[in-house]
Amino acid sequence: MKVIKNYLYNMSYQILVLLAPLITVPYVARVLGSHGVGVNSYTNSWITFFLLLGQMGIALYGNREIAYHRDNKLDRSKIFWEIEILQALTIMFAYVVFLIFLFRFSHAQRPFFLIQSLLIVAGGLDVSWYFMGMEDFKKTVLRNAVIKIVSIALIFALVKGPDDLGRYILLLGMSQVVGNLTLWPYLKESVQFIKISILRPFKHFYPALLLFIPTITTQVYLVVNRIMLGRLDSIIAAGQFDYADKITKLVLAVVTATGSVMLPHIAHKFADGDVRGIRQSLYNSFDFVTALAVPMMFGLAAISTSFAPWFLGNEFAPTAKIMFIESPAIVLIAWSNVTGTQYLMPVNRVKEFTASVAVGAAVNIVCNLFLIEVFGANGAALATVISEFVVTALQIYFIRTTIRRRQLFKYTWKYIVSGGVMFIVVYRLNSMMHMNLTNLIIQVIIGSIIYIICIFFTGAPIIAQLKNFVSKK
Repeated sequence: MKVIKNYLYNMSYQILVLLAPLITVPYVARVLGSHGVGVNSYTNSWITFFLLLGQMGIALYGNREIAYHRDNKLDRSKIFWEIEILQALTIMFAYVVFLIFLFRFSHAQRPFFLIQSLLIVAGGLDVSWYFMGMEDFKKTVLRNAVIKIVSIALIFALVKGPDDLGRYILLLGMSQVVGNLTLWPYLKESVQFIKISILRPFKHFYPALLLFIPTITTQVYLVVNRIMLGRLDSIIAAGQFDYADKITKLVLAVVTATGSVMLPHIAHKFADGDVRGIRQSLYNSFDFVTALAVPMMFGLAAISTSFAPWFLGNEFAPTAKIMFIESPAIVLIAWSNVTGTQYLMPVNRVKEFTASVAVGAAVNIVCNLFLIEVFGANGAALATVISEFVVTALQIYFIRTTIRRRQLFKYTWKYIVSGGVMFIVVYRLNSMMHMNLTNLIIQVIIGSIIYIICIFFTGAPIIAQLKNFVSKK
C-alpha cells in the first residue's frame, strides 16, 4: 500500500512539474510567439547542461544511499549532510563554469541566460532526493503544489507580450528556487545535526560521479534536440519541438512516476537481500507501466492532428506531426524506466545502465545530424524514438541472466491489441469532430472505455492487479 500511495503522490508531483508550464502553454505561445518560445527553449537547454554538471548524479545517488540507511537516523543524517555539502560545492563550481561560458561565448541571449541561471541556484537547494529515499513523497508534492499554482497565476497576471519574455523566465526560475526552499523546514523532524569535523563529503564524490555519466547522457534526449535544431534549423523549429516534447513528457509523467517510487523501494529490498521480492516487484511494475503507456501512446497519436493547432495556435500547427512521430517513445521510455531506473540502478549495476544510455545518446546525436537536415523538427522526433529503442533494447539484453524476458513481455500483445482498437476509433472520431474542450473530453472518455473493455476481454493481468489492490484496500 505504501508503494501505491507513493506512486500516486509522485505521479501527481511529476504531472504538476510539467503541468505548471503546460497549463500556460496556449497563453504563452500566443503572447510570446514562436520566436520567444524558441529563445526560452534554446537558453534553457544550455542551462540544463550546467545544472547537470552541478548536480553530478547526486540526486540519484543520494536517493539510493538514504534508502540503504533510512532505518538508522544517525547514519542517514551523516550521509545527508555529507551529500548536501558535496552538492553545494559542485553547484558553485558549475556556476563559475557557466559564468565563464556566458561572458566568453554568449552575446545575443546573455540577459536570458543570466535569468535562466536561477535554475542552477535552485539545484543547490534541492533536497527532494532525501525525501524520495525515505519514501516520503507527500511533503514534496503538497509544498510544491502551492508554489506552482502561485507561479501560474503570476504568469497570467504579469506576462502580457513579447517584451515580457525575461519576466516569464524569471517567474519559472523563482518558482523552482522557492519550491526547493520550502522542503528544508521538514528536515528538522528527520535529520539531526552532525559535527562538521566528522563529515567526509568527498568520499561520496566518486560513486556520485559514476552516476553522473548516465544522468547527463539521459538528459541528452531532453536538450540536445533543441540545441541542434537551433543550430541546424531555426529557433522557431526548436520551440515547436519543445512544446511537442513537453506534451509527450506530460503524458509520460504518469508512467515514469513509478521509477522514483520503486528505486528506493527496490534499493531497500536489495539491502535486505530480498532477491525474489525484487523480481516480483519488477514483473508487476513492467505490466503496470505497459498497461498505462500503450493507451497513452495510441491516444496521443490519435488526437495530435487537431489537438496541436487548437491547443497551441496555428503558428504551432507543425507540432502535430512531431507529436505523432514521437508518441512511440512513451512506451519505450516506460519500459527502460523499469529495466534501468527500477532495476539496474537500485541493485548497483551502474555500468550496464551507463553503457545503455551512453550508446543511446550517441545514436541520438548521429541520427540528429542526418535527420534534422532532411526533416527538421520531425527528424529530431524520429531520432528520439530510435535512440530510446536502442536504450531499451540494450537494458533488456543486460538483464537477460537475472530477469525472465519472456515473462516481461508475455502479456504485452493484449495491451497492444486493445490500444490499437482504441486508436482506430479515436482517430476516426478526431477527424469527424471539431476540436474543442468538450469534444476532447468525449474522445478521451470513449477511448478509455474502449481500452478498458478490450483489456477486460483479453484477460490482461492488470485487471487482476487492480482486483488485488481493491481487495486489500
